[in-house]
Amino acid sequence: MQKNSSKTILGLHFLVFIWGFTSILGALITLDSISLVWYRLTIASFLIFFLFKKKVKLKEIFFCSLGGMLITIHWILFFHSIKISSVSVAVIMLSTGALMTSFLEPIFFNRKIYPYEFIIGLLVVLGIYFIFKSESSSSQGILVALVATFFSVLFAILNSYLVKVRKYNFISISFLELLTGLVFLTIYMIIFNIFQSDFFKLKSMDFIFLFLLGSIGTAFAFIYSVKLMKEISPYTLMLTLNLEPVYAIILSILIFGEKEILGFDFYIGSLIILFSIFLNSLIKFNYFKKIKIFKYLKKIWNI
Repeated sequence: MQKNSSKTILGLHFLVFIWGFTSILGALITLDSISLVWYRLTIASFLIFFLFKKKVKLKEIFFCSLGGMLITIHWILFFHSIKISSVSVAVIMLSTGALMTSFLEPIFFNRKIYPYEFIIGLLVVLGIYFIFKSESSSSQGILVALVATFFSVLFAILNSYLVKVRKYNFISISFLELLTGLVFLTIYMIIFNIFQSDFFKLKSMDFIFLFLLGSIGTAFAFIYSVKLMKEISPYTLMLTLNLEPVYAIILSILIFGEKEILGFDFYIGSLIILFSIFLNSLIKFNYFKKIKIFKYLKKIWNI
């Protein structure tokens, strides 16, 4: 089992907080999800270009273009789910990423499935059940967010492979993924004639929010997340992402007020998800080794 330093974990939580804030920006920006993501990719690609100095091979472009398509689709679906439901509902669905990763990561990295990953994933599902029960009227937004989460899991697994197995430079990965994602989306928008005459006429606040989203929420966060994949597993990343809804929900209630305050079952589900994160952290830091009774669980679970 991969061990992580406290510095790495703190850095990961800081990154997740930034991602939580991007969902708030997505709700504040008045553009549709496709246009929003196009501007996000454009700004981030432009900023990272100045850090990109390494020559790349054809294979690197192929793998990174795949990553670019995955993250672009994820962002479009995620922001669309926010538009048709709410920030709170959309971000909490990202928590299912831990369960998805517990099944997919062993397939891609040829390792055994740790039973505790599956069990914690089931806890997350239980939390999702309470949330769905509370917000059944937002079922379409929930389903779109779930599909978005699936693409984010594939993206995390691919980046883990690129930095750990292929040993690609994290800045190169970030730039190529963002650039190819931008190319992919631009072609799509040209085909479907989305670039209209008023496309580039932005409201002043939209421009400010887009710049924050593209710079801090994308360029910085993207490079830092790829760098962290050298030290953490995709499962740890996806499970820690369960905290993104907590940060986002608190911020959304402060910014948007009562319309983001949801039913009692929603917060029960959120508490279950928080517990799953806490339990995972105890296991990752080998806390249970200090308690004799859990030595037997260690043998049974192969932790």
